Amino acid sequence: MAASKEKNARILAGECYCRAVRYEVADEFSYALNCHCSNCRRTTGAAFKPFAGVERSKFRVVGGEDARMIYGDDTTQETNHDAHCRRCGSLLYSVVRDGQWVHIAMGTLVDAPTIRPSAHIFVGSKAPWYEITDDLPQYPGHIGAG
Repeated sequence: MAASKEKNARILAGECYCRAVRYEVADEFSYALNCHCSNCRRTTGAAFKPFAGVERSKFRVVGGEDARMIYGDDTTQETNHDAHCRRCGSLLYSVVRDGQWVHIAMGTLVDAPTIRPSAHIFVGSKAPWYEITDDLPQYPGHIGAG
C-alpha cells in the first residue's frame, strides 16, 4: 500500500463471509453512498449496496488473492471489475474509474470506517418493495445527474 496522506492513517481490515479473501484499506475514504441500481442489487442480493470509495493505492488484498473471482470486461485486473470470493461468492470490492479507485462493499469491512453513506443514488431503479426511510438525499441516477 502506498504511503497515505496521513502518516498514521488507520488501516481497516475487510474479508469475505468465509474469510478466504482478506484485504486492508486506509480509513481515508473520499465518499460513501448507498447504490440502488439493479446491478448492485443483483451482486449483493440486497435492496442496495452501501459502498465507500478510496484511491486504489490505499487498498490491498492481504490474503486469498487466488481465491478471488474477477468479474468484468478486463481479466488483467488492472481496470474496472468486481471482485468476489470464489468460495462463498461475497462481493468484496469493485475497481472503478479506469482502475484508479476502489469501491469497498461496506458490509465486508471488519473494522468500522469513520465515513458513513451521505446519499442514495440510482433510486430511480430501486427495488419497488423497499422504502427508503432515512433523511439522506436521494438521486434518481448518479449524484448531480437529472
